Amino acid sequence: MNEKYERQMKKGVLDMLVLKLLKEDQKYGYQLIMEMKEKSGGTFSLKEGTLYPILYRLEEEGYVESQWSGPEGKQLSRKYYRITGKGKEALGNMADAWEQIARGVEDIMGGSV
Repeated sequence: MNEKYERQMKKGVLDMLVLKLLKEDQKYGYQLIMEMKEKSGGTFSLKEGTLYPILYRLEEEGYVESQWSGPEGKQLSRKYYRITGKGKEALGNMADAWEQIARGVEDIMGGSV
């Protein structure tokens, strides 16, 4: 697939996918990266430089909150993110919009090119 088109298509759904993963439980950045890659079968393999601006923007919009954990044993402090009530509402709206877009694309594409 042409990387330019693939990147553009993926970019539009990343906020929604991050919020969906955070709806399950609070997570730290690397955990989000690994879960997204695993659950998507490698389709969404993000770099930190892609994920963290998304998390910062979502936090600025009030969709997620962050909190540092204290160090435990050899484990360093980690910044955990969790979805807010406003974020859950936004996720619902994003999911509705995505379903409408996916239906429209399917209607036009008809399952084949």
